[in-house]
Amino acid sequence: MESICNMNLARPPNGVVAVVVTYFPELVKLNALLESLLQQVDKVVMVDNGSERNLNAWVKNGEIKNLFAIMLGNNYGLAKAQNVGITQARELGAKFILLSDQDSFPSKDMVLKLLMAVKQKQLEGNLVAAVGPKYSDAMQGGLKPFVRVSWLRVHRLDCNHSGQIIQVNHLIASGSLVPVSSLDVIGGMLEPLFIDYVDTEWCLRAWRKGYRLYGVCNATMRHALGDEPNYFFGRYVPVHKPIRHYYMFRNAVWLYQQGWIPFNWKFATGLRLFMKFLYFSIIHPGRLTQTIMILRGVWDGMVKRMGKYEL
Repeated sequence: MESICNMNLARPPNGVVAVVVTYFPELVKLNALLESLLQQVDKVVMVDNGSERNLNAWVKNGEIKNLFAIMLGNNYGLAKAQNVGITQARELGAKFILLSDQDSFPSKDMVLKLLMAVKQKQLEGNLVAAVGPKYSDAMQGGLKPFVRVSWLRVHRLDCNHSGQIIQVNHLIASGSLVPVSSLDVIGGMLEPLFIDYVDTEWCLRAWRKGYRLYGVCNATMRHALGDEPNYFFGRYVPVHKPIRHYYMFRNAVWLYQQGWIPFNWKFATGLRLFMKFLYFSIIHPGRLTQTIMILRGVWDGMVKRMGKYEL
């Protein structure tokens, strides 16, 4: 199922190995991402989810040092690809693992600042699950706030100063720096989710085990959340393809049935998903297809039909 291509090792170690998951990436952007990461970490493990026809020749003929490319040969989902990459990173001696999507791009000192934040919080006696940067959406611009669910609401947390480290209960996976010692306790990604809410479930599981997550205000990256957003009543609405909304609603409904998930998280996210359903079923131009896929996702979540969507 897998083939690994070792591209030379020659960099002073800092204990960080990046895991980048790809799915039919734009090669120019991917090349820029890998080069940026390799200036900040020891090695990069690139796990490709079935687009090797697009990547094989480029990887084998490339001259990028410290790159390990794993071709899965099929689309096994984000969670599976991340777990494969994490396993390889462990074998390469990683002490910390940096997760990244192909559509992210870190600032030149992002990893250093994340690493400093982890060590600071550990010295203060905290069990650190992960730290993550602030990110700007390529479509919307501006740095996005961190989020925390408190009582029955999702609160947006802006930084008061650049040196601030904010405790949160959720980070997006891309850009997150995770100590390997924390993965030993928390475990890897839940593969039946396939994509969407994979990072959320892991973060909630980390909290349940007593580990905490932190947003690092002086660490930044660019990140694409989806297709071009719609502007509706003064707010940007992220737009995803119908299949992504299938996974989003299916996985949320499945999570709502898990007894260990906090009620306030279920209520707060359930309200947001309901508003999303109203928008995409009534207002969005492609509302018929969106509605069908959302309702199919809700049903599959209720009957616990997980994994990759099959017609």
